[in-house]
Amino acid sequence: MTYVLEGEVQHNDTLGNAGSIGAGDVQWITAGRGIMHEEMPQVRPEGIVGFQLWVNLPARLKMTQPRYQDIRSDRIPEITQKDGARIRVITGTIDGITGPVTGIAADPTYLDVFIPPHISFTHPIERGQTLFAYVFAGAARFQQANRSLRLISHPHLVVFGDGDSVTVKTEAHSVRFLLLSGKPLGEPVARYGPFVMNTEEEIEQTLLELREGTFVTT
Repeated sequence: MTYVLEGEVQHNDTLGNAGSIGAGDVQWITAGRGIMHEEMPQVRPEGIVGFQLWVNLPARLKMTQPRYQDIRSDRIPEITQKDGARIRVITGTIDGITGPVTGIAADPTYLDVFIPPHISFTHPIERGQTLFAYVFAGAARFQQANRSLRLISHPHLVVFGDGDSVTVKTEAHSVRFLLLSGKPLGEPVARYGPFVMNTEEEIEQTLLELREGTFVTT
């Protein structure tokens, strides 16, 4: 999953998709049983800023049909709350607004959150889900359940335990962060380069298919 904040990334793949994504756009590739693709960041004086996240598939869906979702910035809803907090909803639901990326097995929530100074923001989380935040601008205090508030400045990743909600409080500075949660799979993970399977044997089989030219079957 690629989320671009600034700049441009060109893309093409063996499904026949080709084009570019720019500021605010999202590209979500479900690799499934076989897809090969190229991502080519465009070198410009202003540079490029963005994030890539890998979301694992459960074993029962590892060989699913590959899929490509190209979500333009104007399709991603942005909620402005009365205290000035702004939330872009890529996946999941907040304040009754659901993001445009759908059909992901981990049932993720992916939010891009901006909070002005001296504001408190609380987001409910389904118990049992894995939750983390990546602070990439500013600083704020993060709290879950009755634990003490911790001041987190950029760039830092915060991994939370199980709970019903997370609260973020700003002081003199604003903060911007990604807030992500999803269902844990509880399965073993084996990986090699861009390949993610459940066992080393499955990785070896995938590499064999790649060498023999049978990896992409779509």
